Amino acid sequence: MKKTLISASVASVIALTSFGALADGPNFYGRLDLAVTNSDLGVTTQEGKEGTVFENNFSHLGVKGSEKITDAVEVLYQMEFQVENTSSSSDVFKARNTYLGIKTNFGTVLVGRNDTVFKQSEGGVDVFGNTNADIDRLVAGQTRSADGIWYYSPKIADLLTLNATYLMEDNYTDADDNESYEDQYALSATIGDKKLKAQNYYVAAAYNTIGGVDAYRGVAQFKVGGFKVGGLYQNTESQTTEQEGDSYFLNLVYNLNGVNLKAEYGVDEGGFGRYLTKQKAAGGVVTDASISQITVGADYRISKSTLAYGHYAMYEGDYQLDGGPTIDLEDDNVFTVGMRYDF
Repeated sequence: MKKTLISASVASVIALTSFGALADGPNFYGRLDLAVTNSDLGVTTQEGKEGTVFENNFSHLGVKGSEKITDAVEVLYQMEFQVENTSSSSDVFKARNTYLGIKTNFGTVLVGRNDTVFKQSEGGVDVFGNTNADIDRLVAGQTRSADGIWYYSPKIADLLTLNATYLMEDNYTDADDNESYEDQYALSATIGDKKLKAQNYYVAAAYNTIGGVDAYRGVAQFKVGGFKVGGLYQNTESQTTEQEGDSYFLNLVYNLNGVNLKAEYGVDEGGFGRYLTKQKAAGGVVTDASISQITVGADYRISKSTLAYGHYAMYEGDYQLDGGPTIDLEDDNVFTVGMRYDF
């Protein structure tokens, strides 16, 4: 009888220990984000098709976690994959942020694939992000890069963070060992909290040489009562041609009884975004561009894990090639209704 009780007790302890180990282990997570979209042109949609389509807005699966080696050293890891099995894409899985890193009192270092710190500097100002109204429809530098090193400083005075991305040059050569670009790196400095919780403001400055462009960016977002006001300014210049220009966004979000009402106005004079590049005539360098985007929409969190959203986006503009005549871009009117589930 005593042996039975002892065995049962040992089994219970082992079970509890195993449960504790699992609780401290890797965290599995994912997102399923599907929308119905009607677009005049399809150049801004994920599927790239006009008419009424289903859009898979970067649904993904991942695992992440950390483990303390000592009181001062912690190992971080993440593996994330975009899932396309709800779309007609032949690639079921696509690479997303995947890295191995170390966190110490001197900062955090990650190695692998990740959004550059230039892209991350947007904070929460991309209020229609990961949809057909994402800011990358007008601006460059929204890059997820591989074979890189990331550094994030500790928060200085509980306020300022300094960040850097550096891509390994020898990983970016062609078959003849010619470097695609030299000195690919990005730098940023951020102040405040991008989630607008610890502080009711977020400000960032960033510089980028990754992907064949030199770009400078300034970002600011503030929360006042039920309002969030944000803005982004960017200057972008090609490393190989004379193409360059400014872009900026202004947006407003108002929380009305749990419904986030959103409006955004964007202007691009650089011509590096997807809306122009998908329509640009072959050959020639864009020497002038004038593009505008107006987006209005709303989202509502039905539950902790489920978000319903919808928006209307209008794109219009024109451009010049090599200083030639002005070429009008076709207008694109985009209506989207979708739902996102996180787990």
